[in-house]
Amino acid sequence: MGPLPVPSIAIIGAAGAIGHAAAAEFRRRHLPHRVIGRSRRRLEASFGETAEVVAADISDMTAAQQALKGVSAAIYCVGLPYQEHARHPALLRVVVEAAQREGVSRLVLISSVYAYGRPQTPQVAETHPREPHTRKGRYRKEQEDVAIAAHGQRGLRTLIVRLPDFYGPHAELSLTDQVFSAAVKGATANWIGPADLPHEFMFTPDVGLVVADLLSREDSFGEAWNFGGPGPVTGREFLTAVYRLRGMAPRFRTIGPKLLRVGGWVSPLLRELGEMYYLQTTPVILDDAKLRRFLGGVRKTPYDDGIRRTMEWYASRESPAA
Repeated sequence: MGPLPVPSIAIIGAAGAIGHAAAAEFRRRHLPHRVIGRSRRRLEASFGETAEVVAADISDMTAAQQALKGVSAAIYCVGLPYQEHARHPALLRVVVEAAQREGVSRLVLISSVYAYGRPQTPQVAETHPREPHTRKGRYRKEQEDVAIAAHGQRGLRTLIVRLPDFYGPHAELSLTDQVFSAAVKGATANWIGPADLPHEFMFTPDVGLVVADLLSREDSFGEAWNFGGPGPVTGREFLTAVYRLRGMAPRFRTIGPKLLRVGGWVSPLLRELGEMYYLQTTPVILDDAKLRRFLGGVRKTPYDDGIRRTMEWYASRESPAA
């Protein structure tokens, strides 16, 4: 294989689910891109033949500048464990400054529903107040504020894409990871919160298409965009669809706030999950009519199809060849 074309787009946090989705869509469109993450070995295993690989610690200004040198656009989709969410604003500040110094003209921030806080309307549009009541929500709002303040400064234009919970290949930091991991082994899954309340999930490959479309439009910047899933689904319905692919009735246990509090005494992760429990009882269902009007429609993979494709990925990791 010959040398790769000079990339025009950088994906920061490429090893995660959204990074993989964006890279796949750029590859489909024949857009040269650079993948940035902490582990060169992990990046090369996933992208080495199709993208330029740069291993960098983006908390370091020199490293961040070097990683962004020569590109005109960047997708920021860094995922952090719950215990490290406090780092979100500071990391983006470094990347924004590095992007401005290197002449990057466009920056897309992938965000979440956390900054909205408890929903005040049945569906949450971009006009909904951002009033987070959790620490992680405040960190996400602060991160978004960094992107908003940077728009139009020193040649950089920014936009924000807000997503609900997601699932799909490589989505190992998602709520559903434990469900697929358990189902593929025929084990019992844990489900946080009531199983019969509506929730919303986004299939990650759909995000890649939307990100590429927004990046290609000059008039998409300076805005925040919601991108929701194909519709609400209960936990029981989601679990049933997952286990059906294994020829089984759903096997799961629900975990409520009391168990999360008790478990939080010994598990930092369970302690952090307890703070976000409100999303399981008062879910944020995104209104993305603004995005659909702007792009003239968007692809939303039905749950049955997305769950099947995700299960195939999890099953492939369990195979002896993998």
